Amino acid sequence: MEGAIQAVVKTFLKSSKGKESLGKKEFQTLVSSQLGNILSSNCCEAINTMSQGLDSDSDGKVGFEEYMKLIGYLACSLSDNATA
Repeated sequence: MEGAIQAVVKTFLKSSKGKESLGKKEFQTLVSSQLGNILSSNCCEAINTMSQGLDSDSDGKVGFEEYMKLIGYLACSLSDNATA
């Protein structure tokens, strides 16, 4: 599990180029390249809507805590589907 946590952090830092948050373009690239097999929709409109929903402080960017909400939601969804 430690390796998985490190991978999540490294993926965010690589995508944000070491910054504290992901801009719209960086978020789109991250979702498209890293979550394409989990997410059924890979269209830009769905990714934009997702980005806006995660942006809890309305700064136009997705910070690490906001990104972790997405990871948590996806993990719970995968768990629910596996046990159903």
